[in-house]
Amino acid sequence: ERSTGGSMTTLMVTLVVLGAIGFVSWRAIQGLDGEQKRAITDRAVGVFDWAEAKGYLRRAPAFESDYHAEYPELRLLESDYATVRKECQELLGMKERITDVEALGGGYTDGGIHAIGWKSFMFKSGEFIESNCRMAPETTKILERIPNLYTAFFSILEPHQYVTPHFGYYKGFLRYHLGVIIPGNNIDRSAWLRVNADRADNDRADNDRDDHSLIERGEKYYWHDGEGVMFDDTYLHDAANDSDEVRVVLWLDVARKMSFWLHAFNKLFLFIVHRDASIKVIRNNARIE
Repeated sequence: ERSTGGSMTTLMVTLVVLGAIGFVSWRAIQGLDGEQKRAITDRAVGVFDWAEAKGYLRRAPAFESDYHAEYPELRLLESDYATVRKECQELLGMKERITDVEALGGGYTDGGIHAIGWKSFMFKSGEFIESNCRMAPETTKILERIPNLYTAFFSILEPHQYVTPHFGYYKGFLRYHLGVIIPGNNIDRSAWLRVNADRADNDRADNDRDDHSLIERGEKYYWHDGEGVMFDDTYLHDAANDSDEVRVVLWLDVARKMSFWLHAFNKLFLFIVHRDASIKVIRNNARIE
């Protein structure tokens, strides 16, 4: 009993300390400019890079399909795929009102890889967007049951579009894609995602190089209706819809499984980030009026 009481006291003290650090850090970060905030993000990513190099954080493969043991709630989406697809099809009837990815985050998503025929129906960016969620209530109910979910949206890629090679921004997530509307169920392999998680022949990691041509070493995944996949988006990756029809996946960012202290650091950092003004801009721009 004493041991249990001591453990609970330690946990409570830890939570209080983390909460205090989080509040003070959040207040301090609000006064920083974009470059300074990005530098802090880079340092946070460096923590996970270090943990991965030391073996404290499992290194993700290019694609992961055997993820249900660690993320069992994702089965809820896959088992009720028909409902998710039905609500998505209804939303596509008002596609012109759905936000372009390029316009989603102001300067952050202006131009570059986002300047293509690509739309986002956003359910959650740190917080659920209630007005959007009311338009797809059954999908929302499932998403609400998924723990440690930070981002959720229907990623709508128009025909004959290519998302050029790029690196993601944060290693504390794993990204999940559920194929929702995949042209012809990809029989012709016209819609794909490619990830380079490999190392070069001289043992220097490809992903340490600022060389986007190395995407050619990557492994391709072909989306299918009702099928899910997870990957680490900080690896170099690209994607395409070479078909004549719209391709839709449900895109989630879920906090990675890791040790208690890394998890606490991750949660603290994400608590701060998702209260930043830039994330509020994304939520505001994503609202369907």
